[in-house]
Formats: sequence, structure tokens, C-alpha cells
Amino acid sequence: MESLLERREINMENFSIYRDKMVEPGRLYMESVNEAYKDGVINSKYKRLMALVGALVQGCEPCMFAQTDRAIEQGATVEEILEACTVAISLGGTMAAGQTTRIVQFLRERNIIDS
Repeated sequence: MESLLERREINMENFSIYRDKMVEPGRLYMESVNEAYKDGVINSKYKRLMALVGALVQGCEPCMFAQTDRAIEQGATVEEILEACTVAISLGGTMAAGQTTRIVQFLRERNIIDS
């Protein structure tokens, strides 16, 4: 069984192939993403945490890992990530709680959180 970090890499590789094959849609998508997540009234870190909540509630594994990585890059702490997971659980109930276990495992595999 592959690790969540390996699955994240596979997802990134596959999306890169998509963008290579669909150059213009891929470019437009990335422009939109870059615009949406840049610092504004709400800074990028909090936008990434908000997106993590949405990803958890929707159950989008590639989105969960990407948003967690980006939030960390923007300076999010483990406590902030887990608090965002708590918001997701309040919205998505048991299913979001189940997805939260993937975030905890992902953080464990990255040696960001202790067992």
C-alpha cells in the first residue's frame, strides 16, 4: 500500500500530465488558482485553511493534501490545521471526521505531528 505522500506525488504527476495535454485550460486554471489564493483582505494562509475545510467536507483527497501542503508553506501550524479540521467536522460530521484522519496521517508521514 502506498503512503499518502506517495499518493500526493502521483496526483501531482497526473495533473501535470493533464496540464501538458490541455495547455490552455491548464494555464487558465492555474491563473485562477493563483489569483484566488494570493494575499488580499484575507491572507493566503487563511485562504488555504478555508479551502482545507471545503476539501474535507467534500472528501477530495488530492485537494486535502494540496491545501495542507500550501497552508504549511504559508506558515500554518499543526494546531491551525487541526482547528480547521474541527470546523470541517462541525460542518461535515462523521464523514469529515473520517477525512480528518487522513490529514493526521499525512502530517505524521511528513514528520510534522507526533503519534
